[in-house]
Amino acid sequence: MARPTEGTFHAVYQQRYIDAASGKSVSELIDNHSRSLIDFISSIPEDKADYSYAEGKWTVKQLLQHLIDTERIFTYRALRFSRNDQTELAGFDEDAFAEHAPVNHRSLQNLKDEFVTVRKSTDLLLLSFTDEQLAMTGTVSGNFVTVNALCYIIFGHNIHHLNILKERYF
Repeated sequence: MARPTEGTFHAVYQQRYIDAASGKSVSELIDNHSRSLIDFISSIPEDKADYSYAEGKWTVKQLLQHLIDTERIFTYRALRFSRNDQTELAGFDEDAFAEHAPVNHRSLQNLKDEFVTVRKSTDLLLLSFTDEQLAMTGTVSGNFVTVNALCYIIFGHNIHHLNILKERYF
């Protein structure tokens, strides 16, 4: 299935993520981004684990936990909609998630390992979707989205935050 088109996602909230992900299909998304995402996360040095570029901003470990949590949430949405579940899903408050997902007791390596596992699991799920499933739709917080658009959003969200890590943390 081709890239998401206007009307298959909420442009205000999701356009920047879709724009960040390159590829004309789910398999191209994975080929273009999955390995580089894993490689970058794997390369984060231990001495940066608790670094934050400004007061009140997330540490590297908190940001990594955010990526893990958000990928799981977006993947859950895609799974539900791909199975023709039309129940409207709620959004989530990323700051509340961060507050209630303490990372101080976790090592950076543990978070890296979890990120890699979640990434690989996501790739397998996304590759399992048929074109019919990718075209299926659902609603999150009153906003319409296709499974296909969610695939791009998953990668684009990761890319967005990795760019922030590169620009502000390293």
